[in-house]
Amino acid sequence: MNASSRQARTTIRNRTRNQRAASRARKAVATGLPQTARTHLVAAGLADTTAKRYAGAFSRGIQADVTVQATVKLKGRTRKQVPVKLYAANTFAARLAVYRPKDLTAARQFEQAAHQLAA
Repeated sequence: MNASSRQARTTIRNRTRNQRAASRARKAVATGLPQTARTHLVAAGLADTTAKRYAGAFSRGIQADVTVQATVKLKGRTRKQVPVKLYAANTFAARLAVYRPKDLTAARQFEQAAHQLAA
């Protein structure tokens, strides 16, 4: 296998992963139930990796509509209950309209997502 075919397989794998994540997020948001910031960001058009990176900062400083307990797996068999913030669509849209990260590329993506959501 040469480098070009490895690169092509990687590209296809990444596109498939991003498409599946976006489809799952759109379906989850379409239910009308509160969702996590990451899910809303992916449904708004950001890449899953970008949404994962900025979800924590995005949700900092705003009041969650619902807070639930979720289980996170740690090392070995250890598990831990952590609080997870869920946001309604209108709360998310209001935050997306004003939030911009310091990274200019990401800020441009957030701005485009805000315009698409507002339209």
